[in-house]
Amino acid sequence: MDNLAFEIHEGGAQNTLSVGKMSTISRMEKKKQWSLMRIFLMCLLACFITTAVGVLIVSLVYLNSQPRLHVQLQPAWPMRTTAVPKVQKAVDPKFQFLNHLPKSKGTAWIGVVDDGGEVATTYNVTAGQVIFFPKNTLHWIKNVGNEDCFFLLFFSTHDELQTLDVDDVFFSTPEDIASRSLKPEGGVNFIRKFHKQTEDQAVNLPHNLADLVMNASYVQSPDSLVWRYFFDLKGSKEYRFPGGVIQKAHYWKNGSELSNNEKIFSEFLNEHENALSLSTLKIYNNGLRQPHFHFNANEMGYVLSGCGKVGIINTQGTIEFDIHIGDVIFFPIGTQHYIKSTCDEDLLFILAFSTGDKLQTLDMDDYMQATADHILAQLFFRRQSEFKKIPKFKEDQAINLP
Repeated sequence: MDNLAFEIHEGGAQNTLSVGKMSTISRMEKKKQWSLMRIFLMCLLACFITTAVGVLIVSLVYLNSQPRLHVQLQPAWPMRTTAVPKVQKAVDPKFQFLNHLPKSKGTAWIGVVDDGGEVATTYNVTAGQVIFFPKNTLHWIKNVGNEDCFFLLFFSTHDELQTLDVDDVFFSTPEDIASRSLKPEGGVNFIRKFHKQTEDQAVNLPHNLADLVMNASYVQSPDSLVWRYFFDLKGSKEYRFPGGVIQKAHYWKNGSELSNNEKIFSEFLNEHENALSLSTLKIYNNGLRQPHFHFNANEMGYVLSGCGKVGIINTQGTIEFDIHIGDVIFFPIGTQHYIKSTCDEDLLFILAFSTGDKLQTLDMDDYMQATADHILAQLFFRRQSEFKKIPKFKEDQAINLP
């Protein structure tokens, strides 16, 4: 009799063996697939790394071949950064007092129209002479020489200079108003014939000037008129010092030493508020315009020839700088300053002062001599007798030589 139980058990064992064999095969196949996947992934990673390294090498080579190229990498996410203030290059303090302009030259015809327009004063000037225009005085300057004419101009204002030219007024005035004011032949039609030039005509030179102007005359007005606006500084009295010379176009409270024409100029200056005083300053080689200051004027100077060294004395110490031809210097009112000639040739200045009154100046040797010895002794912690060693000279030492 067949044992069914045995047959069932035997069949189950066979089934179990079959299932086990199938499971083993499946695992082997999966393991084989995973190995292939690992190989593929490793190859992919190797390719990625190789590509990245290649790109990096190429980038480095490119950057090295471009030395002026600055590359800044920006992160893909916002970052909190600390603002670093920009470090500005320190400005040399000398430029508070120093500028540069070219040298003056030429010959010109000057015209000044006075109050009411009844008189136009005209005169000729050449290099070394002074012209003066009071505020709100209509005037013109025409070059009548054979070379370019360069003027050195000083203005008594610390604000932006405001100027209005005749042509600007004319073209800004309504036609009917200009016609009624001037009453020309042809009336408003005459006014309409004028056309404003596209280029500013503040300094004017038409290409067809010879066709426009015929037989121009440059007349000289009487001295009584001319010397209100004119001063021959180059030909004026020289004030000599051991180290140099000063000539002055100033207002003088005591004008007894002035000529009649110079008195006209001096008095006319004083009639106008915020006028200017002008002078030339010549310092010989190695000469020194000693430390001094002006009570009642700002000072501006222009170097005509030579070279030198300027010192500005203030509470922080001394600012020193070199000056040459064409340089402009500026000393605010009350500023202690000195000037030394450092070239083989004389140092020559043209100086302007913002005062129509008599210029008031105090030199270092003057205020040291005027201060009592016992005051100086207490101030400098030196014996009073030592200050007797500072001599007082009969000749003014404003500009001295060693």
